[in-house]
Amino acid sequence: MAFGFAAASGTASVDLSVDQQRRVAAGEVVVLDILPPGATTSAGGGTAIALVRAAPERVWSVLVDYRGHPRYYPRVVSAEVVEADAQHALVRYEVGIGPFSFGFYMIKYPDPVRRRIDWHLDPNRPNNFFRENSGYWQVEPAEGGSLVIYAIAVRTIVPGFLTHGAERQSLVDTIKKLRKLLED
Repeated sequence: MAFGFAAASGTASVDLSVDQQRRVAAGEVVVLDILPPGATTSAGGGTAIALVRAAPERVWSVLVDYRGHPRYYPRVVSAEVVEADAQHALVRYEVGIGPFSFGFYMIKYPDPVRRRIDWHLDPNRPNNFFRENSGYWQVEPAEGGSLVIYAIAVRTIVPGFLTHGAERQSLVDTIKKLRKLLED
């Protein structure tokens, strides 16, 4: 089984090693040290790749159900679509961390033909805790379901050494919760 994925430009491709392919096929969430296109070098994050035992159309429908994002994004307590058309959606998220919560606005760009959603913070709205948050979801058909690729780049008001690794763990946690939602 061979896996690969295209970068946002559509021209570059990064292939998984034989070991990474084996791990994905065995059900692991493989995290790579690859930030989404346009990310700053000071951002944390990466790219996670995993198999989900659900048809690509079903995975896609869950990903574009923005109001339903609290079902699988860790710490997201609400998601409200502020505006939407065929080319984009502006979503206000509320995230809870301990006793605190804060809101931020993401502009989402769904491409149903490619089953890809790119996003970034809305620079014209208050984003409180975040200085940078961008990424993408990509869904590809695979034997037994879908190959799901989830990439994030995050920078917050908290110094990076205090949050180091949290973004990478959130990649794994998000995909595991998405799997549970789709496979149960």
